[in-house]
Amino acid sequence: METTQRQTYLDWLRILSILGVLFFHSAMPFVAEDGWHIKNHETSNLMMESNHFLHLFRMPLLFFISGTVSYYMMQRRSTLSFIGLRFRRLFIPLLVGMFIIVPPQIYMERLVNGYKGSFLDFYPSTFSFQPYPKGNFSWHHLWFIAYLFIYDLIFAPLFAWMISPKSDGFKQKLTVLATGKWVYLLMLPGILWFTFTSWDLPETNDLIHDGSYFVYWLFFLLAGFICILQPKLMDSLERNRRFALTIGFLSLMMWEVMRWNGVEPLHANWPFQNIAFSYAFTALRPIIAWGWVLALVGYGKHYFNRSHKVLGYLNQAVYPFYILHQTVIVLVAYYIVQVQNESILSKYIYTVGITFFVSVLIYHLLIRPYNLARFLFGMKPKDKPEALSANTVTELKPQPVLSV
Repeated sequence: METTQRQTYLDWLRILSILGVLFFHSAMPFVAEDGWHIKNHETSNLMMESNHFLHLFRMPLLFFISGTVSYYMMQRRSTLSFIGLRFRRLFIPLLVGMFIIVPPQIYMERLVNGYKGSFLDFYPSTFSFQPYPKGNFSWHHLWFIAYLFIYDLIFAPLFAWMISPKSDGFKQKLTVLATGKWVYLLMLPGILWFTFTSWDLPETNDLIHDGSYFVYWLFFLLAGFICILQPKLMDSLERNRRFALTIGFLSLMMWEVMRWNGVEPLHANWPFQNIAFSYAFTALRPIIAWGWVLALVGYGKHYFNRSHKVLGYLNQAVYPFYILHQTVIVLVAYYIVQVQNESILSKYIYTVGITFFVSVLIYHLLIRPYNLARFLFGMKPKDKPEALSANTVTELKPQPVLSV
């Protein structure tokens, strides 16, 4: 039987995932790794390790959950109607982000690198459309929205077929994966793809040169769609959640012990000459990701499948929050990294706190109340209050909020 009722544990997991993104990006000014927009003078190797761990599964989990969202959005919609909805919920906010939200990030980075002009002097360069980092046109952290829009655009016909009665035979065959631990075969395509392509095609998030990761993220989205399409697969993930966590934990420990001891391909301590061992080491990374993602889904289904009066508010806020948060981080970090005689930890905590405070208030005061702002940030329009007559009482029930 198909699942048509929104599963609240997926909403809780999405909220927690975005909260994880906040902690991840807030740490970037302080990690001992080059390539971010604003950097503190002193950095932390341990904070970098924490971010490495989060990066293994934070985006895979978001793509998995996005696959379930695409399933719910396909309900009672044609292919064209679904594409129109995703255009409104994804492409419009992406444009708003690229022309309004992201430019302040690039401007602050240019200031760090010696630019002397005002933001008004800088902003017209956005419309030269020269890609970042050479130019000032980019989607930065909104690459996730761009990729998700492209995935849904390409796979809309397949999604429509999968939820239609025409695919009943396919859905019935999927039940075979729900027996035992066969559901974990869904991991295999993504693991193999990453293992044999990631060396030559490192992660860029720019779409054009991101062939390995563009397909890698897609496997998580398709797995999310398939698992919610056949609810017995979600039941299997819940039933086998300890097994998935064991996979994620043991592969993580193996990967970290080897890394910390310099036992990696291309390092002097790498003892193996056969390339198969190098591929095996590379395979650990997607195995970790899949293990943790499927474990979190399983544990989430077991413990978080319950509603709360605050869930509706959080579920609406989380998408605008994601769009806003990194710009706030960059603006805040620009000033925080200049503060002297403060520890990395205190600067990090302050960055997280101010970013959360500012982003939530921008949403609550400037986006949530206004339909135009809601449209620009990919939200549904405000519900119009219904007039109640003296003889009519309407019971208002909270409805699930479908977003990214």
